[in-house]
Amino acid sequence: MSRNRTPIEMAQLQFDQALEYCNIDPNIAVIMRNPKRELTVSLPIKMDDGSTRVFTGYRVQHSMACGPAKGGIRFHPGVTLDEVRALAMWMTWKCSVMDLPFGGGKGGVICNPKELSLGELERLSRRYAVEIAPLIGPLTDIPAPDVNTTPQIMDWISDTLSMLEGAKTVWPYITGKPTELGGSLGRDEATGRGVMITAMAALAARGVPTEGARVVVQGYGNAGSVSAYLLEEQGARIIAMSDSQGAIYHPHGLPVRDVMSYKQRTGPIVGYPTSKPISEAQLLALPCEVLIPAALENTITSENADDIQAQVVAEAANGPAIPEADAILEKKKISVIPDILCNAGGVTVSYLEWVQDMQGYWWERTEVNNRMAEIMTKSFAQVMTISQERKISLRLVAYVKAMMRVAKAIKVRGVFP
Repeated sequence: MSRNRTPIEMAQLQFDQALEYCNIDPNIAVIMRNPKRELTVSLPIKMDDGSTRVFTGYRVQHSMACGPAKGGIRFHPGVTLDEVRALAMWMTWKCSVMDLPFGGGKGGVICNPKELSLGELERLSRRYAVEIAPLIGPLTDIPAPDVNTTPQIMDWISDTLSMLEGAKTVWPYITGKPTELGGSLGRDEATGRGVMITAMAALAARGVPTEGARVVVQGYGNAGSVSAYLLEEQGARIIAMSDSQGAIYHPHGLPVRDVMSYKQRTGPIVGYPTSKPISEAQLLALPCEVLIPAALENTITSENADDIQAQVVAEAANGPAIPEADAILEKKKISVIPDILCNAGGVTVSYLEWVQDMQGYWWERTEVNNRMAEIMTKSFAQVMTISQERKISLRLVAYVKAMMRVAKAIKVRGVFP
């Protein structure tokens, strides 16, 4: 049954479970449970061979009670409206639990960017920007990179929005940009750095040192690779990792940056010298101190959760564990750092980028990292303290904290008209 649940159904189930612990007016809860606005767009694109192909794109704003919608844009063949709805909802709770002045939004285009030429990708990005432009702005909705989107794609979107505004500079409209065009130092490592900070804090709460801790990383994109080498720098051993084409293992640890270089040269990480190829199922079941699911949603299920032998699961991906898996992990006394807290480093530095763009003043990398670490550490400590006091999961506490803040904002603002 859980296998057929859509992403938005899963997000709403998590909401319903947390709602039992909240004192929220049912009339406010019904507002919070559903997206505020959804846009579906058709994107006709001239292909290099002269043909025209029509892609489909989405932009969903879940809530703007606490501020403008904030959330990334993903380009992936598996994008669905239900998925974007769920991701927008999770962004609301992520921004709220971090006490950021944002609501939640998300965007996506159904495509495989690996099959598109650079020119086709640019035309697709610019057409998508034109179609969602009525929703976008520094005080309404601020997109950012997500799966398969890059600072270059953010530049194309930003430049297109600039042309629509009469060639004005529109840096605060988009985050995740290159530093030459209003981006923030530290943004490239932000999500992985947040994972590292919260994983270390969770280990410390269990009395486990980071030095020598065994770490398994599922998914070797930006979040997975960055969190891996930052934890390695803190003395942890990255004993296994995977990408979309397979997984590798070494009991004494893999040199993360060298594996990254190998992947850049060859494509997959499988085949890295001295490593042993293993299956995805074997990777998830390895004994370790920290498991970092950094791929797509729904990778930890009721079928494989009981196999997990980590002490801490740090959710670098959005929605990697279904609710049924949560119950199993909690019974096993595994600390699960929920995605809305664990991977919030990206949106936190996006907030700092937005602030810098709005004021036209930029900070050095160290200051950005320190500000982000301060926000992440404070939010994690608040959630962990309540979790320990009330004997309930970190996810449940994070959701309650986030939802209560949004509910209060809705109540104070009132319902218009």
